[in-house]
Amino acid sequence: MYNFDVEMPTTIAEAVKALGREEAQPMSGGQTLIPTLKARLAAPSVLVSLHGIAEMKGVCNNDAGQLCIGGATTHATVAAEVGTQYPALASLAARIGDPAVRNRGTIGGSVANNDPSACYPAGVLASGATVVTNNREIAADDYFLGMFETALEEGEIVTEVRFPIPEAAHYEKHLQPASRFPLVAVFVAKFADGVRVAVTGASENGVFRWTEAEEALNANFNAEAVAGLKADGSAMISDLHGTGAYRAHLTGVMTKRAVAAITG
Repeated sequence: MYNFDVEMPTTIAEAVKALGREEAQPMSGGQTLIPTLKARLAAPSVLVSLHGIAEMKGVCNNDAGQLCIGGATTHATVAAEVGTQYPALASLAARIGDPAVRNRGTIGGSVANNDPSACYPAGVLASGATVVTNNREIAADDYFLGMFETALEEGEIVTEVRFPIPEAAHYEKHLQPASRFPLVAVFVAKFADGVRVAVTGASENGVFRWTEAEEALNANFNAEAVAGLKADGSAMISDLHGTGAYRAHLTGVMTKRAVAAITG
């Protein structure tokens, strides 16, 4: 690592002020940032820890009936506290990494980093959630822009994520056992006004909505409705764990399994 200063704000306002320092970078759970620093792939002069900001932690419901999760809330807390209201989201959180990662990593950090194989972006996008920052509210459809790319601007931090609660949902994850990231994972959420299907781990462009599957499921919400569909493999990730064609195939398999889990 290189030398750097650490700021420990206790309020969002203090964090925003600290991020105004030259080459300052926010740190939530640090599950991606710390290994990056150890590998000397980043050299911020200031790290602004969001861990001590109480107003960014916890789970609640707002007047619109949405599930509101503070940006500094750990995966373990989400897994433990939202199971009654949103079982699919709790299941997603409970299967991220290992206990050490779940007890330190946060939803805000995951959503801000937007790793193409992260779990949370699929849950956020499929739920049609709203990403709340210190400046504004961003719809999930407008937030995820590409691999490690989001709509966040310089000095902007994720303070909360608001989830509409669907009628039914399921997260189906094909685990890459060494990293515990999904090789391919699919989150299916059924709302009164339609179905949303989000895929993570598969595309070079990061998380995406599989619109062909959504159209098929809106016409007939049944696993067989997507049995004949094939995802576009042209932009799929190809690596030592699997080819793009394999990931395209898995996208269909995981979607079918997710729908089957919902319908029983």
